[in-house]
Amino acid sequence: MTSVLVVEDDPMIRASLIHVLTSHQLVVRSTSDGFGALREITRWQPDAVVLDLGLPDIDGADALRMIRGLSQVPVLVATARDDDAEIIKLLNAGADDYLVKPFSGGQLVARLSAVLRRCAAPGGAPDAGDPTRVGDPTGAGQGPLVVGELRIDALARTVHLAGREVGLTRREFDLLTYLARNCGRVVSRRKILADVWRQPYVDEQTVDVHLSCLRRKLGERASRPRYLHTVRGVGVKLVSPQ
Repeated sequence: MTSVLVVEDDPMIRASLIHVLTSHQLVVRSTSDGFGALREITRWQPDAVVLDLGLPDIDGADALRMIRGLSQVPVLVATARDDDAEIIKLLNAGADDYLVKPFSGGQLVARLSAVLRRCAAPGGAPDAGDPTRVGDPTGAGQGPLVVGELRIDALARTVHLAGREVGLTRREFDLLTYLARNCGRVVSRRKILADVWRQPYVDEQTVDVHLSCLRRKLGERASRPRYLHTVRGVGVKLVSPQ
């Protein structure tokens, strides 16, 4: 079932949105602030987000930019702001669509369905963010990637280290797969952001956060790397341990 995260600080509006979406057989979680949204997106990985802009902790536009640093999840902005310049700014920042309040439940569901259709790959093929397409425009002929005891199956989206499966988030998997396809080569953070995140307005520190999570899950530290090596002032590379 399709899962949707509702980010709305007004309890009455939030309850109304949840009622509408669940009545259309959608699985819904909600949060009232921007940082709560970031946590849910990281942990739950919903299929879509309905994002209010007037949040109590951070502005929704800033929350949108942070979301884009973590995920390519489709985001439908629900806003009372109807200024053209503001809407254009939101779309350029990564919003997939917007609704100006007040709006009907039917319009919300229709817009959300349209966003999900547009963001889905045609014919069930991997979408633009799928690692089977990173570094290879066709994604064809890609068997499992093996680096030392690390085995990455891009089609099954699984990672095994010394025969043990490693649980990764979608973005961690994408990043590791990309580095494995560039094994032995130093890749700059800006290049990683362009090829993996595919967003122009993401802080390079985002890469470091995901690298730190990957290192922990691979059982290594930045001070004593085995697979993931940082080249100071240049970038990062994945290598086979000696």
